[in-house]
Amino acid sequence: MHNAGKIEFSPYRVFNREEWARLRADTPMTLKESELEQLSGLIEELSVEEVEQIYLPLSRLLNLYVAASQQLDAVSSKFLGRTTDGKAPFIIGVSGSVAVGKSTTARVLKALLARWPDHRRVEQITTDGFLLPNAELERRGLMDRKGFPESFDSARLLNFLASVKAGVRYVEAPVYSHFHYDILPDQKVVIESPDILIVEGLNVLQPARLPRGGEAIPFVSDFFDFSIYIDADPAIIGEWYAARFMRLRSTAFRDPGAYFHKYASLTPEAALERANQIWRSINLKNLEENILPTRQRARLILRKAADHHVESVALRKL
Repeated sequence: MHNAGKIEFSPYRVFNREEWARLRADTPMTLKESELEQLSGLIEELSVEEVEQIYLPLSRLLNLYVAASQQLDAVSSKFLGRTTDGKAPFIIGVSGSVAVGKSTTARVLKALLARWPDHRRVEQITTDGFLLPNAELERRGLMDRKGFPESFDSARLLNFLASVKAGVRYVEAPVYSHFHYDILPDQKVVIESPDILIVEGLNVLQPARLPRGGEAIPFVSDFFDFSIYIDADPAIIGEWYAARFMRLRSTAFRDPGAYFHKYASLTPEAALERANQIWRSINLKNLEENILPTRQRARLILRKAADHHVESVALRKL
């Protein structure tokens, strides 16, 4: 019988901060306070407590996932009769809105995971490098939709991930400059045989448009062994975005070579209004249309409060 009622079942098990912290078990704290300062974001200051209660349990979980993945690779190689295969890199995707703290999370995880003995080579990359150059965005009329799915060179990103996952030793990726607000055409970053690769980006959990004929079209997330979504109330993220904008206005934007140098001369009131306008017209729209709908595709969701601290963790059961 058809039932149009609401489905009450959730695919996630939700932990409050205290419950999640207990899952650290005996995982040692391997970061010094001086390192936390370097790992902190522009407006997000990492504390020892945050690392111990949130990120150490997460690093323990990921270490177990990596070990299980390596065992599965060995089983597959045995079945296929291949004995020369190296370990396939374990790829972690980190998604969420602009200004929600994706880069901070990725940096902390990179530092913690590299201290486990079985996977010391941990690399981190942002999908910003796979944005189309500004000249191409302008040609397509997409400058006001920078960061939306259509503003990325998806084929290049997919080929990059396929090469990394296939074990290609040296894989090049383009470099994006937030200072210039554009791709740096003469620069490349090289990913060399990582044990773990952390991929951080706005739309990394976005599914591709399904083809009518059923031919294979890979999603970026198809290459992920684990995925994390950084979540917070959109109104709070908007406040974080404005705070970051105002901080940059008094620092990086003051350089005449900066793309956003024009905002450095605005009054504080005008600059704040411009920051809020950019948030509402571009970043909030992208969040609501493209990013937030992918939250439930993540293996784990970190929910942040207004003070940037994680208040709950949701781990997928299915």
